[in-house]
Amino acid sequence: MQKDLVSVADLSAGEINGLFKLTDELKNNPGKFSKVLSGKTLALIFQKPSCRTRVSFEVGMYQLGGSSTYLGPDEINLGVRESIHDVAKTLSRYVSAVVLRTFAHQNVLEMAKYSGVPVINGLSDFSHPCQALADVYTVKEKLGKLKGKLLAYIGDGNNVCNSLLYACAKTGLNMNIAAPKGYEPDKGVLEGAKKIAGSSGARIKLTSDPRIAAGEADVLYTDVWVSMGQESQVHKKKRIFKDFQINKKLVKLAKRGVLIMHCLPAHRGQEITDEVIDSPGSIVFDQAENRMHVQKAILIKLLKK
Repeated sequence: MQKDLVSVADLSAGEINGLFKLTDELKNNPGKFSKVLSGKTLALIFQKPSCRTRVSFEVGMYQLGGSSTYLGPDEINLGVRESIHDVAKTLSRYVSAVVLRTFAHQNVLEMAKYSGVPVINGLSDFSHPCQALADVYTVKEKLGKLKGKLLAYIGDGNNVCNSLLYACAKTGLNMNIAAPKGYEPDKGVLEGAKKIAGSSGARIKLTSDPRIAAGEADVLYTDVWVSMGQESQVHKKKRIFKDFQINKKLVKLAKRGVLIMHCLPAHRGQEITDEVIDSPGSIVFDQAENRMHVQKAILIKLLKK
């Protein structure tokens, strides 16, 4: 792997496969890796609150024998109290790696540019690579393979959708996206994913009709309609996205035994109903668990040189 993990686009198909193989090892024989990052320290810089990202990285680092330190908005106030350049240069003298969970993607790029240690994108407004890698790993774990399978993403073409496009295209997993007009994934990402898919054999399809996207899907995936920082748009988005809910009716259009995924947190009753997210086909919490396992593999790949 390169020095940093800023985007799934930075990884080759072989590197993703290597991460997945290591994740299998970590899950099957965790004791083998209990001291692999002994003496290493991870800084978690969070401008946005988090349950899964923070806990999965903190616990994961501990299980690998390392330690972590959390730096919330009040500690740094990144870019206001102190420049990203200076924070990156300073932390490089103290820690082994940095996870940055931020608003603007440019912040991740700048942190990676000036940091002397690996920088991992823990979420930006453009991409969420750790989430997408864990998602595709979970699909492979549940279905046994990726090629020939179809993941249908229903909802806002946001940062998670952007990262899933790259992850699916690179691993050969077919992907349908259903988003309202004006809320499609980034055009550059979509075009780039389609080019990559030409080599991997994956099929990428964009539609504004969730029924079309769901047809023959092996996996139905959704995310919140209103992301952090978009609270002023809640009423508008509820109106625009009302037909993009994953409910029992939409599930019936997919393959029998379709798997249900959501990266959480979920706004139950909006993008997904209780009966679907709590159904036997839901793998939402397996997906959440795998965030930790895949991130442990990422940490090892970046730090154990």
